[in-house]
Amino acid sequence: MKKIITFAICSIAIICVANAQSKKKQDQNAIKEMCGCFEVTFNFAETFQYSSDSLYKPSKTKRDKALEWAQLVEDDTNKISIQHLLQVGNPTKPHIIKHWRQDWTYQNTNFYMYNGDNTWNYENKPKTEVKGQWTQKVYQVDDSPRYEGSATWVHVDGKSYWENATDAPLPRREYTKRSDYNITVRGNRHEITETGWVHDQNNDKVIRESGKEDVVLAQEKGYNTYIKVDDSKCKAASDWWNKNQEKWALVRKKWNDIYAKNKNLALEVKVDNKALYKHLFSDEMIEEEEITEVIESFVKN
Repeated sequence: MKKIITFAICSIAIICVANAQSKKKQDQNAIKEMCGCFEVTFNFAETFQYSSDSLYKPSKTKRDKALEWAQLVEDDTNKISIQHLLQVGNPTKPHIIKHWRQDWTYQNTNFYMYNGDNTWNYENKPKTEVKGQWTQKVYQVDDSPRYEGSATWVHVDGKSYWENATDAPLPRREYTKRSDYNITVRGNRHEITETGWVHDQNNDKVIRESGKEDVVLAQEKGYNTYIKVDDSKCKAASDWWNKNQEKWALVRKKWNDIYAKNKNLALEVKVDNKALYKHLFSDEMIEEEEITEVIESFVKN
């Protein structure tokens, strides 16, 4: 009887491990479906306003289109990294813009959580809290931090999706025009579809002040569709990455050294009257020593 019970327990354990591995493989496949060439439509609209100011003006509805190349940069057992590149302008001679990057890390416990004023608070979460989850870490165009959050990929009824809410800086479309709030609480949903994927957002525009409760100024709906097209349409972006990837590997290496310190991070907005991306986007900025020096100049002690 003891042997039978032991055998049954072992069998259940083997099945559980196999199922976990199968689920993880499903997760990895879903994440990598976000790689390739996409025709993207960006849609944002302010939905509800809660301001007591009678002169309050909501953000204008925004709708843009672009061609975007999502390059698989890293594909390891517990980490998948995807670099996004915009391909704009004349199709016969397009201009390439290094866009955002997303890293997906399995059962990650180290977090940099945005807290306004270009600061990120380091948090170490217990393993039990992130079991089976993937953290999406989103980076700015210069590979500095933006926002991150952890959740479980769900595969049910023919759907694959991941959703999470987390604090983030204002998006570019807002911070160049708005200063009446300082935190975007991003409700992100990434769903894989038959034609590509959808980035569905329900965002709160929040005023955060030390010692006070957060105030929701307004809410926003974002709905960005990524329709997969033939990779040949993004050849210019793919070629650009092949030419420039070594430089950006050096940039990521330096940032990884900074993140590995596992302590709160505060960054300057500008140095020598220029934002970090303007320094790094220079064609002359290619040497590791220069890259290290300019990134360190933005990190506050």
